[in-house]
Parts: sequence; C-alpha cells; structure tokens
Amino acid sequence: MQTILSIENLSKVYASGLRALTNINLDIQRGEIFALLGPNGAGKTTLISIICGIVNASEGSVRVAGHDILTDYRAARSLIGLVPQELTTDAFETVWATVSFSRGLFGKPPNPAYVERVLRDLSLWEKRNNKIMTLSGGMKRRVLIAKALAHEPQVLFLDEPTAGVDVELRRDMWELVRGLKANGVTIILTTHYIDEAEEMADRIGVINSGKIMLVERKDELMRKLGRKQLTLQLDAPLRAIPDGLAAWGLELADGGSELTYTYDSENERNDIITTLLKNLNEAGIGFTDLKTSQSSLEDIFVSLVHKDPAAASRPTPDSVAEDGKGQVTSR
Repeated sequence: MQTILSIENLSKVYASGLRALTNINLDIQRGEIFALLGPNGAGKTTLISIICGIVNASEGSVRVAGHDILTDYRAARSLIGLVPQELTTDAFETVWATVSFSRGLFGKPPNPAYVERVLRDLSLWEKRNNKIMTLSGGMKRRVLIAKALAHEPQVLFLDEPTAGVDVELRRDMWELVRGLKANGVTIILTTHYIDEAEEMADRIGVINSGKIMLVERKDELMRKLGRKQLTLQLDAPLRAIPDGLAAWGLELADGGSELTYTYDSENERNDIITTLLKNLNEAGIGFTDLKTSQSSLEDIFVSLVHKDPAAASRPTPDSVAEDGKGQVTSR
C-alpha cells in the first residue's frame, strides 16, 4: 500500500524540559483506519497537534502525501482534516454557514452540492439552518466532522470522536467512519474505548510516555500477543497444586474448586493441552467441566502499558502547551 503520512524521528521537548515525544517513526498507509491507543498523557494529542501544525516539533519531520508540513505547509495542511476532542464551534452560526466557512478557509471554491452531501451523510441536512447552540452534543460532534471534511481532505484525524456520547451514537459514528474509508479517506483515530479500535481499526499503534511501543495489524496483534486461559471446574476442591504439576504454572481459584492454565495462543499446540489433561488424570485430579477464554485487545493494551510502571508518575505531555513566549501552560 502507498504511504500517505510519514513521520520520521519526531521529538518534542517543551521549554520547561518536559519531553512529550521521543523519536517517533510511523508510516500511515493510504485508505487505512489506524487506531492510536495510549493512556492519558501518553503523547497522542501532542503528536496530532504537530502533524496538524498546531504545535512545533523539536526534531524530526512529517510529510503528508510527500508534502513537508513545514516547508510546504499549505499543501500539506490542505490534505488534513482534524476533529478535536473539544466541542469548539461558533454557537450563533447555522450548520450550513459554519461548514461552508470552513471550506473557504482552505481556499476551496464554493461547492453547495458537496456540502449538502457531507451534511446528508452525517444526518445533518435537516438541521442545516439551525444555529449550532440549539443542537445536542451528538449533533455538535457531527458538525465538527462536517467542518473537518468541508475542504475534502485525504487524511482525517479523529481525536476521541465518541468521548461523552451514548452507545447508539457511537455505533452510528463507527458506520460513518467506515463510509469515509470506503470513499478513500485515511482515518487516524485516537480513543480510550478499546472496543472502538477492536471494531474498526486495520492497524493499531500503542504510545506510552511519548514513545511508540508497538505498531501492528489488529489481527496479527491478537494472534501474537493474545493469551488463552483454560479453566477446569474440579469435582473436588484442592488445597494445593501437587508438586508433580508445578512445572505447568497452574493456579487455583474459587476456593480451590477451579484450576486455571494460561498459555500462548500462537505457540501452544493442542497436544500440549492433551498432555496437561493426561497429567491431571494421573495425579488423580478430576473435573466436571472446562472452558477456554482468550485475552481481548484491552488485555493486550493494559499489559503493554504496564510494562513501564514509571510512566504513571511522570508529567503528562498532553496536559501542557506552549504559549506564544515558549512557556508551558496548563491544558
């Protein structure tokens, strides 16, 4: 696939000395949905802000469809749409006026037919003459997406697009994102909802403490890092695991009435489980039922983030910004 967004050796250090990003290298492929996951303060918003020209990088480069965001700013920025976390819209403007104005900001000629199509796709057409202050929170978020799409970008950033919206609207937003992808738009999504990434993303990146920890196709990530657990319901409780079974790393649960075995879903073979069950039988341990479960994307994410326990005590990069004098202020 063709690379549409290329990030090389990108770092950000604020005037206070806070290192928000460290040596980020990332390529986004044209037409994919890429989910960027990370805890609060991991650097997600800082990274997006640099790409979109809101914050200056300390080192490194970013190119959008071959256009450098610094030396060819206008061309690069015209290819990017950004839907921020905050519901920032002109409350006294109508939906139609604010979306049309956003298109004009990028030097695009008026195109009422295109604006109409965007509003219809977002279920905003019936609200086109309504002032934004009269809309619900979900509708205001749709307006933000319409504004981001007004100038026909090739890359769309969705920074926590479903934060604070109900489950039904989240589902509607998922369908909308799939439709945008079908129309050739590349989507970069940041989210705290792991099921959102699991539902929609083609690839997943995990960022923590300003560093990219992992980038992988979703299915490959689940295959490589997914863990399975075999749970046996014992026909008689055990006080302790027999010494002869110690090498299996078994654990007792539910007052000794359950026995669990956790294993690597990629490397463990079925005959290993057969051997375990045989060993249990030889040790005189019987069971009435068994079940298996597999770790979710959320389990994988938590395990990756917790590899760096010191991160929790560090300042959070996304909670700061520079003012015009290069000073760090709260955000």
